[in-house]
Amino acid sequence: MTLDTVARQTLSSKWGWFVALGVLLVMGGGIALANLFAATVVSVFYVGAIMLVAGLLQLGHAFRVKDWKSVFYWGLAGLCYTVAGIFAFLNPLLASAVLTLIMGTALLVAGLFRIWSGFALRPIKGWGWIALGGLVTLLAGLIVIAGWPVNSLWILGLFLAIDITMQGLALIAFGVLAKA
Repeated sequence: MTLDTVARQTLSSKWGWFVALGVLLVMGGGIALANLFAATVVSVFYVGAIMLVAGLLQLGHAFRVKDWKSVFYWGLAGLCYTVAGIFAFLNPLLASAVLTLIMGTALLVAGLFRIWSGFALRPIKGWGWIALGGLVTLLAGLIVIAGWPVNSLWILGLFLAIDITMQGLALIAFGVLAKA
């Protein structure tokens, strides 16, 4: 799919907005990087707020379901999400430890699956890149798990800071290149 001429012109005329937003995001990433603990707490509060809203919506939905079994399961799921969301606000340090362990485990499992997928693609050129990417993900998971629970105080904030900074750099590059 390609962009038509009008869309390209519109994007290139707005290049400055992309660059400005990118600069703001890089600055935000720098602020997060300067205080990883606060960035971790913000991450936990963000996840907690999403879980709280999702839980309340599921509880509301449970009362709209007519079948008794459905009411029970929707209500139980909604209650679990709501309690987890409240828990994140009441004890963000313990919540960050739980989220960090889940993240490390997810990276470990994803890395194993990517390595397996890479080797399954062995007859095709480039299969090694898939396996290498899986190895990097696996190692990241092992590092996160090996440092747990101490790294729970800063690892989520570090990932948030890196993500915000990378998004900012990508928008700056996009804006500058869209100008041409």
